[in-house]
Amino acid sequence: MLVAQRHQKIVELVNERSSIRVIELSEIFSVTEETIRRDLEKLEKETKLIRSHGGAVSLQEDDSEIHFSERVITNVNEKKVIAYEAAKRVVEGDRIILDASTTAWYMSKALPNIPLTVITNSTKVVMELSKKEKIEVISTGGRLLSKSLSFVGPIAEKSLTMYHVNKTFLSCKGIHLEEGLSDSNEGQALLKKKMIERSDSVILMVDSSKFGKKAFSLIVPPSEVDEIITDVEIDEASRQMLENSHVKVTIVK
Repeated sequence: MLVAQRHQKIVELVNERSSIRVIELSEIFSVTEETIRRDLEKLEKETKLIRSHGGAVSLQEDDSEIHFSERVITNVNEKKVIAYEAAKRVVEGDRIILDASTTAWYMSKALPNIPLTVITNSTKVVMELSKKEKIEVISTGGRLLSKSLSFVGPIAEKSLTMYHVNKTFLSCKGIHLEEGLSDSNEGQALLKKKMIERSDSVILMVDSSKFGKKAFSLIVPPSEVDEIITDVEIDEASRQMLENSHVKVTIVK
């Protein structure tokens, strides 16, 4: 295959899948990973894709993020009961982090108007908590992703290093029992990893549809989560494996 043909096929694959890894492209085209990295560098200069850590993402999909308006109507009942259960973990005086997931937004609605400090990268969470005058809200700032209405990037990551919280509440696109938590957007994944690092306790809020799935960017292994709140559809094998790894699993109806 000619170089030009390989480049064209790489762009087609990236647009088709939204994102792809260097190692996958190397196997598909039977060339070295270094060759693929050079290909991606050239294609990025030609504004045909965006390079990311370990691969590339499509320019057509805004880092493969799904619009908030679409996510907010997916598995609504499960997300709401999970969010309300998570809100029970918050007590007066807590310092917490909420990510930009729709479940975190539902949780912000459920939080009582008591003295708390909430750090978030979600503009939706900021707006919701602005109605509760006893809650101090800190926004990470950073680069705005218009689809998810959230901030990511170096500024957002650096702002988190200034704080330490006792609880972080977050969600993700996939949770694989061997490879860990993952997200389709690299910026979100890196920020969520930082959120976990800055917290004493980590509570993952995911509906059962997320189990067994692997998204593009790894966040952390499952063992770095203290508790997972999910719905009754979680399979018994997943629950048992998590509990064997000393991860508390709370199932809500």
